[in-house]
Amino acid sequence: MRIALIATCLGDALFPEVAQATTVLLERLGHQVVFPADQVCCGQMHVNTGYLKEAVPVVRHHVEVFEAATFDVAVAPSGSCVGSVRHQQAMVARRAGDTALADRATALAGRTYELSELLVDVLGVTDVGAYYPHRVTYHPTCHSLRMLRVGDKPLQLLRAVQGIDLVELPGADQCCGFGGTFSIKNAGTSAAMLADKVTNITGTGADRCTAGDASCLLNIGGGLSRQDTGIRTIHLAQILASTRELVSA
Repeated sequence: MRIALIATCLGDALFPEVAQATTVLLERLGHQVVFPADQVCCGQMHVNTGYLKEAVPVVRHHVEVFEAATFDVAVAPSGSCVGSVRHQQAMVARRAGDTALADRATALAGRTYELSELLVDVLGVTDVGAYYPHRVTYHPTCHSLRMLRVGDKPLQLLRAVQGIDLVELPGADQCCGFGGTFSIKNAGTSAAMLADKVTNITGTGADRCTAGDASCLLNIGGGLSRQDTGIRTIHLAQILASTRELVSA
């Protein structure tokens, strides 16, 4: 299958290793990964802060870039970005009166998947041949859990990883407090939510915390680091891309 990679703007700027891991994983499974080089933001940060008019050219650019590429499906290692592509882009275009763009955005959204969705629902695989010898707990991010409703697909993939000691996270469905600009505009509330999340993570005895969104891991990782817990964060894609050979190296 020919798969177009949406690297996400946060991933491109701060976590390029997540996009790299996604590519390594999909190619190991026998698929061809293409990267439309002109991609930028999907428009989520504009929409979430109320700048709907300003989001229109961003949405149009995203649609045009991926329409110009040849691929079967698109994937992003981010529940929030896929949520934006599916649930915001067509809405933004429609509210601006551009029904043609809305229709094009809807068509593209129908071929866009979050990583665990792509693996389990489209490619029909849960055991990707990964090896990761660590005690890991999983945080289901809000957009993947509530907007995309990926359910236990990430856990299905993690349970099949060799060498992993997967432990349940208490209060897993509780938000980590990030929410993009929410953590800035409501810093006190965000910090309290993060403190609860960090307490629950440290209580598992895990040495790694994983999730499907780098943004949430950025927030959680900061909380874990400031408390000097020694617990590291790692994206789901990086665990699934890991093999015995890579770990040995």
